[in-house]
Amino acid sequence: MQRCDRALCYASVWQCVFAVVEVTGDPENVPGREHWGWRFPIRCVLAVPDLAEAPPVEAAGVFPKSLGRHSYIRLTAEQFELGRAAIAASAGSEA
Repeated sequence: MQRCDRALCYASVWQCVFAVVEVTGDPENVPGREHWGWRFPIRCVLAVPDLAEAPPVEAAGVFPKSLGRHSYIRLTAEQFELGRAAIAASAGSEA
């Protein structure tokens, strides 16, 4: 991840995508952390107000099993757009 990248946020328990965010700063390594060793600032571009209404991760063309061992995966442009459109539809927005 780097400044200006866009990403879809994924809620693993619900297996859904719920927000589109933009990375607003450079990644920072947090030494000594066992999990989530990198962090970076984000700005919400679009979000579903209620996780119960969030689209399943499959709406982005991703199978939940592929997310099982990773906190993130790289999406193709098509997968990102599918996910963004599904989030926009669930949020009642065309953003």
